[in-house]
Amino acid sequence: MSWWAVETRPPADAREAVARWLARETGQAVLEREDGAVVGYVDEEDSARRLAGRLLAAFGQVPEPALQPVAVEDWSVRWRDGIEIRTIGRLAVGPSWLLEPGPGRVVVDPEMAFGTGEHGSTRSVLALLERHLPPAARVLDVGSGSAILAIAAAKLGARRAVGIEIDPEAEPVARKNLERNGVDAVVQLLTGDAAALAPLLGPVELIVSNILRSVNTILLPSLREALAEGGLAIFGGMEVGERSDFLPELARGGFAPVDEARDAGWWAVAARPA
Repeated sequence: MSWWAVETRPPADAREAVARWLARETGQAVLEREDGAVVGYVDEEDSARRLAGRLLAAFGQVPEPALQPVAVEDWSVRWRDGIEIRTIGRLAVGPSWLLEPGPGRVVVDPEMAFGTGEHGSTRSVLALLERHLPPAARVLDVGSGSAILAIAAAKLGARRAVGIEIDPEAEPVARKNLERNGVDAVVQLLTGDAAALAPLLGPVELIVSNILRSVNTILLPSLREALAEGGLAIFGGMEVGERSDFLPELARGGFAPVDEARDAGWWAVAARPA
């Protein structure tokens, strides 16, 4: 049996969504390369061709995927070889079979098809979350996806975290990740529109919103309404070049920036209501 790689180079603002879609469709780990390519793996050429067709149908803005055979390997195990431990303040993002919790170390344990902190967008938001999470905070994770940010918040000491995701197919994967990390009693998952749900779930001390700049902008009034007095919102999912576009929108939305983080060309900002 041969394995086939299905490689595409989506626009930056669609990369995360394409990676999540490939992981869900294939049940395998997805490679996100530094050059912008996203690669999924299947076990037959016909499967690769069908996957490429479904990918084009689901994401019209992606270029024609390239298909190529790869060495015969069990990708359900082989994906682990590329995983590195990512240290972000007190956080260590990596599988438990590579490290164990130690004094002052908080481990977030990924599994196959789970966002592992390999993406600069995720790491920049995790950096701000680790710096600014208040003790025993209530947290909203908007666009929660695999729930890595909600899991990190719970492991860092949040007393409650709620993940909101508009894609209903993300919840089963996220729920498994909560159980794997032992935080399913602390983190709740909801499927729906964050603009409508966020104000109903407040007040909270911290919000993380790692999504597109355009969506972050639309959500500013709802997220401001959901924050408790003195609360903080962390906005990510934006490239460094988008900083000059988002900061004026942030100000118009009634927020003042207090901290920023950059990682591999991605940018995140922490802000409080002005």
